[in-house]
Amino acid sequence: MAAFSIAFGSATKNRDGKIIEAFFPHPRLNPSDALVAAIADVSGYTEGNQAIEVTAEQSAALATAFAANNDAQNATFAEKAANSSQPLVVVILATDEKPQSVAEGFLKLQLISNRLVQPHGTVLDGIFGLLHNIAWTNQGAIDLPELADRQIEARLAGETLTVDCVDKFPKMVDYVVPTGVRIADTSRVRLGAHVGEGTTVMHEGFINFNAGTTGVSMVEGRISAGVVVGNGSDIGGGASIMGTLSGGGTVVVSIGENSLLGANAGLGFPLGDRCTVESGLYVTAGSKVRMLDASGQEVEIVKARDLAGKPDLLFRRNSVTGQIECLTNKTAVELNSELHSNN
Repeated sequence: MAAFSIAFGSATKNRDGKIIEAFFPHPRLNPSDALVAAIADVSGYTEGNQAIEVTAEQSAALATAFAANNDAQNATFAEKAANSSQPLVVVILATDEKPQSVAEGFLKLQLISNRLVQPHGTVLDGIFGLLHNIAWTNQGAIDLPELADRQIEARLAGETLTVDCVDKFPKMVDYVVPTGVRIADTSRVRLGAHVGEGTTVMHEGFINFNAGTTGVSMVEGRISAGVVVGNGSDIGGGASIMGTLSGGGTVVVSIGENSLLGANAGLGFPLGDRCTVESGLYVTAGSKVRMLDASGQEVEIVKARDLAGKPDLLFRRNSVTGQIECLTNKTAVELNSELHSNN
């Protein structure tokens, strides 16, 4: 019984009994057929992609099933969950398809943040419409129609209900903290972000869902949805990369390895390896770029999209004419190794 992914976790329901979020501490990608079959026997899974609520008694049986299939982490969690009053859910994804339930969507976001798949490595079509706005609080996820009552209840009990944000996506670190990273302001990294080993996200840095870094990077600007930044690249303070939800269309905007997007710069097309965009320069796909040879003479004028993915380019703005120019980049970015020793 093959499957793309399986997960067992806890969930939060609203007062109508609908699951509004789900936490999976140890999701599995491409699990063994034997493990899938064992989980199916306990949960009642039949076929396709399903999110199945299970009881505490079933959780105890799942612990045995996980242990028998050499999954000690999930076995331990299932043992503890058997004594919990929280709703419990098993998700089995037979194939990688558009998520149909909140639990499926949360599993896929956690696959990315756990670095089991990279951005664009799993189908997330429709997830923005599938999820709905939730109040993420110091007492967990609260459905917005219930928030006012919960705030009153807390006040009458002498407590304060703190609302951290109202969003479809929670903070990544409330679900997983990847190894070897530094995140100065955790509210600026959404669940579904892929934060590579050695990445530092400074206070004004931001990483959206289905986006992120693949390795060592300094993030002081904005990495929008769908954007992937390669190992050794630097996103300068105030810089912004255009994502598919912010005007980039269907083109996947990315940055290659050992590249620099300067402070307050912007990017709207895929940048190759060892490239630099100077500070304050915003280059969109349709920007007219004056190509220069080694002597500084004009060769031709092209649109930036024609340079997508090409390595060793330096983009600058002529301080006299204001025209965007491009020439060979003679220096690659070298990040300070001490800043990225995050373990």
